[in-house]
Amino acid sequence: MKETDRDRIIEMAWEDKTPFEAIHAQFGLSESEVIVCMRRELKPSSFRLWRKRVNSGTSKKHLHKRNGAINRFKSSRQKTIANNKISKR
Repeated sequence: MKETDRDRIIEMAWEDKTPFEAIHAQFGLSESEVIVCMRRELKPSSFRLWRKRVNSGTSKKHLHKRNGAINRFKSSRQKTIANNKISKR
């Protein structure tokens, strides 16, 4: 896995609004594979905080927990990224 892909996966996993299904659509990683990646790349305390947040009742990391009106995968910070390739500015 390229470093840029790994960094983008971590960023997407860290964002509360980006569901695991979006990561799977772009990178082909299941939720369990994302968890393994986060465990490997984050400090133990950061990983525990992330897992606690993802498993909380307020997390929207799973599509079935989201409001049906939310149908996008893009975050507000992802303006120029398409198909996970950063476009020239």
